[in-house]
Amino acid sequence: MTNFLPLNRSFPPIADHRAKILILGSMPGVKSLEQQQYYAHPRNAFWPIMSAVFGIDRTLDYGKRCQLLVDNQVAIWDVLQACQRQGSLDQAINTASMVANDFNLFLQHHPAITKIVFNGAKAEQVFKRLVLPTLTASQKTIARLLLPSTSPAHASRSFDDKLAVWRQALID
Repeated sequence: MTNFLPLNRSFPPIADHRAKILILGSMPGVKSLEQQQYYAHPRNAFWPIMSAVFGIDRTLDYGKRCQLLVDNQVAIWDVLQACQRQGSLDQAINTASMVANDFNLFLQHHPAITKIVFNGAKAEQVFKRLVLPTLTASQKTIARLLLPSTSPAHASRSFDDKLAVWRQALID
């Protein structure tokens, strides 16, 4: 069945040369793909967390919110460039269809990045499997930190709990 699913494609990174922190998801969900925006699902806690940590007004249009993240030296991207998946859940990703983004090249163009933050376990798992072996020795020394997923599918932790963990990771 999964052989007949369309290939979903991720978005370009949101970043500039000043980025110090790279936030990585696994692959945009259905709502994000429909709206062509990172973390577009209305119940995803990503933008409310960014609002609380960096003072970004959630009512601003998407482009302005992204620019404010860039101004705070934060980059956003996804581990996967493409994959087949029915729905939005990470566990529905067809493993055989996964194609990783080119992090070796990205990190060469963003040398100020000192920390990679994974938005959920699937992003970290896929990064370790598909990306880590392709990195240079110095790129492998960049700090990596797994954070609780902001996805509405991961509601086992409260917003306040997620916010505290994310704030510590992004501010320290």
